[in-house]
Amino acid sequence: MTTSAPSSAAPAAPPLAFITGGSRGLGRASALHLARTGWDIILTYQSREDLARETVAEIQALGRAAHALPLDTARTAAFPALAAALPALLRDTFGRDRLDALVNNAGTGLDAAFMETTEAQFDQMMNVHLKGVFFLTQALAPLLADDARILNVSSGLTRFSLPGKAAYAMMKGGIEVLTRYLAKELGPRGIRVNVLAPGAIATDFGGGVVRDDPQVHAAIAGSTALGRVGGAD
Repeated sequence: MTTSAPSSAAPAAPPLAFITGGSRGLGRASALHLARTGWDIILTYQSREDLARETVAEIQALGRAAHALPLDTARTAAFPALAAALPALLRDTFGRDRLDALVNNAGTGLDAAFMETTEAQFDQMMNVHLKGVFFLTQALAPLLADDARILNVSSGLTRFSLPGKAAYAMMKGGIEVLTRYLAKELGPRGIRVNVLAPGAIATDFGGGVVRDDPQVHAAIAGSTALGRVGGAD
């Protein structure tokens, strides 16, 4: 009778996701959901380090590894340094050399009529929602594993139109076009690229108007099939 020798192969590392704007709203909900299903997380935050630390602690309490990085996705000049520093973080904190997913979630809202939108407001929307996503993905693509996933967060406002959302929705429309091109160009590496385009979600996004304004909340709930506003979870 023969017996097989025990395998000496090291267990596979858990999958690792990089989530921008992962300390609040949809980004935080995404990070916690992935952690519950066995993912490790790198999340970014712009200003609320306290919320980022809380999210990291919640992920670690689920038994997963997590790390938070400050990042303003409107400042593309910071992306090369971020990409250069990531390999050491991946190795030292997560014991790996590649990312398995990139979630381009970070963003800010704007409620301004077309005739009242300033060039500064337009540029801010473009830098955060379009230019930032384009060049951050470009910077991090070499660190993505073959067969990784990219999820770009868009908006239901690309499918329906509300006054005051022209600049914001325009950038999200660009994201949906970019997503199709990324899918074609990164597809040979097995990288899948998709869009998540939610409707109105009750978070602190845009000053929390969907969550906190009773009239807005009721109007959205009344036009939704389930009769309620969306929840981040």
